[in-house]
Amino acid sequence: MRAGISITVTPEDRLRLEAIVGDGNAKQKHVKRAKVIMATADGWGTNEIMRRCELSKPVVWRWQERFMREGVDGLLRDKTRKPGKKPLPSATVQRVVDLALGPPPAEATHWTGRMLAKATGVSLRSVQRILEAHRLAPHRVRTFKLSNDPKFAEKMMDVVGLYVDPPAHAVVLSVDEKSQIQALDRSQPGLPMKPGRAGTLTHDYKRHGTTTLFAALNVLDGTVIGTRSSSAFSTPSRPRCRRERRSTPSLTTTPPTSIARCANGSPGIPVGRSTSRRLRHPGSTPSKASSPSSRGGV
Repeated sequence: MRAGISITVTPEDRLRLEAIVGDGNAKQKHVKRAKVIMATADGWGTNEIMRRCELSKPVVWRWQERFMREGVDGLLRDKTRKPGKKPLPSATVQRVVDLALGPPPAEATHWTGRMLAKATGVSLRSVQRILEAHRLAPHRVRTFKLSNDPKFAEKMMDVVGLYVDPPAHAVVLSVDEKSQIQALDRSQPGLPMKPGRAGTLTHDYKRHGTTTLFAALNVLDGTVIGTRSSSAFSTPSRPRCRRERRSTPSLTTTPPTSIARCANGSPGIPVGRSTSRRLRHPGSTPSKASSPSSRGGV
């Protein structure tokens, strides 16, 4: 035993220590600590206690000193330790919550974890813990539909019934336009997100106008040539592309080609070059088109 440590085990303490050792549901660290104190009370040396309990010498000394100061209760608890990292300030946590409950930034439908982490200067995992603790889910939206039409149920059954149980020898077609840019607004206002409940949004919408964007990239200088038109008065895309092509200035000239041409300007085959794709065998006579005498016209 280390100098300065004196252990006295009373009958009540021994009963509690034996109960800890004999409890099959007790934690193993508590069982080893109780064995250290019981072996010390029985007069075993430090080396023997280390061998029996499979503990190091500093650990044996630590629990002997703890029992001397606090008794059996000191063996059943660990000292509080400072956390490895300081917890986030309450102001930072509140800022994350306020941003998640507020409107998303421009060109975004909702706040994401990485966007919140970048805006507040904390890690993504910290943002996820804060959202989980406050039961917030910015990425979730619950859709709903409330109709004032008294015949809405009948109309819905007629439409859905075509897909679920169509008539015999019937073909059901669903046609819809697909404009690029639409100014949409929901038919009914939704409720904002709150702790434990996702934001609500209607699945149907009102269209306040559409437009189509035609754009072409000039690969020579990187400029974009684009026009915009309303869908109601849009012209076909092919004539529009021709018009944009004609309006594009020619910045380079076509380099001269090395392909031989005939008198009328059409591509031709140089004299003396064989047009046959058959392989010649060694020792065979070359064709008239490739023979030297054919070049002189003999």
